[in-house]
Amino acid sequence: MRGAVLAPPDTADEPVRIPGARRPSPPGTPRRTRADRAPHLLALALFAAYATLSVLRHHRMETRSWDLGIFEQAVRGYAHLQAPVADLKGPGANILGDHFSPVTALLAPAYRLFPTPVTLLVAQAALFALAAIPVTRAATRLLGRGSGLALGVAYGLSWGIQQAVDFDFHEICFAVPLIAFSLEALLGRRWRAALLWAAPLVLVKEDLGVTLAAIALVVAWRAYRESPRAAVYALGVAVLGAAATLLTLTTVIPAFNTSGGYDYWTKVDGGPSPLAGADTKLRTLLWLLLPTTGLLALRSPLLLAGAPTLGWRFLSGDDHYWSTDWHYSAVLMPVLILALADAADVSRRSPRPWLRTCADRLPACAAAAALALTPSLPLAALTESATYRKPPRAVAAEELLARVPDGATVEANVGPISRLAGRCRVMWVGGTRDVTPDWIALDNASGWVRDPYTYARQLHPDARYRVSGEAGGFLLLERRT
Repeated sequence: MRGAVLAPPDTADEPVRIPGARRPSPPGTPRRTRADRAPHLLALALFAAYATLSVLRHHRMETRSWDLGIFEQAVRGYAHLQAPVADLKGPGANILGDHFSPVTALLAPAYRLFPTPVTLLVAQAALFALAAIPVTRAATRLLGRGSGLALGVAYGLSWGIQQAVDFDFHEICFAVPLIAFSLEALLGRRWRAALLWAAPLVLVKEDLGVTLAAIALVVAWRAYRESPRAAVYALGVAVLGAAATLLTLTTVIPAFNTSGGYDYWTKVDGGPSPLAGADTKLRTLLWLLLPTTGLLALRSPLLLAGAPTLGWRFLSGDDHYWSTDWHYSAVLMPVLILALADAADVSRRSPRPWLRTCADRLPACAAAAALALTPSLPLAALTESATYRKPPRAVAAEELLARVPDGATVEANVGPISRLAGRCRVMWVGGTRDVTPDWIALDNASGWVRDPYTYARQLHPDARYRVSGEAGGFLLLERRT
């Protein structure tokens, strides 16, 4: 037709491009939706909750153990390119001779920039929250968005994670996301990725080499028919994981330990019968399986990944390991939740109607149980106004401890450690060996030290100390020159 302007054949079907406009996605490319971002948004919310809880508890001087101080001393050594010496375990003690956790060196750059125990607490919160991403993604791929998000919430609010967040800092915070990413890859039949994500567990803690072996055995079981070669590789990794634990316990740790051994053998060797504390152990098992999985996770081989942790805990003679307290169950939470997702996926195809019904409803029930239990768990503190206020006792104690100069040698119990370990050489009360400290700092709120002078002479007969001050239930003694 005269007057018509014909576009060149190769551009006739192209859309008109507007400068600055986003290029349209190729046909068939899936769009990212809010639901796709749900795992990351959940992780951000959990990180905010975990970090707030931990930092505010530290702000109120409510440290629960000496572990935060021990790890700060070790990370402080790494940050200054020195050996990870933790004087709280004994003057000059290398932390690698106690537990083999070189992974904590990853915190050294952040600690060098922000030399405070808060750095460790925030890092732990981030690592626990990070694990929610693979947990939610894996559950979503298997069960759908609603059930996947429910299981992500069940993980994030699980009692095992909340108890760990409330326990200052521990190296197992690195293991939780590694296990979660590994099991996500396993459920997605990405065998190599599953093994690679689990491999660094040998650098987190000495016992986790056996957990690596357990995960590798599950990979071998799942991959056998689909990829026999991957199954063989997985069996090799299982052998290497078990060998790594054996080598670490018998050679590596003793090489760094001043006594030339592994101090925790006494926790198992010569301890009580494995049936000791059976009621406590059974209660812990029920807490692990009932509110978290409704027992359905027993149908998944992924539970094997949690067997090594439960095994050494229940065989130990230390009753602290048997219960639901502290941080010991944190590494089990991603295992349990993803085992539930795996079992629910299989059970939805069961010929038994009641099992299909359970599989459909249990993810929501697990989330509801976690929400229902939270008012009795640590995160409930975020709803209390007192959580956000520093008590006068803590203010007075901080002012008292500020009298201790940087670089001084200090003998202390739990209370003062978190305020002194980053700037002084801090040793555990009664564990200074041949070192006579410049200061003795004690949390004496219960009045257990009635006569400070007599107590100081018991600790160090050849030295003389004077009371520098008492405030907020804390007692500070200075060595006389």
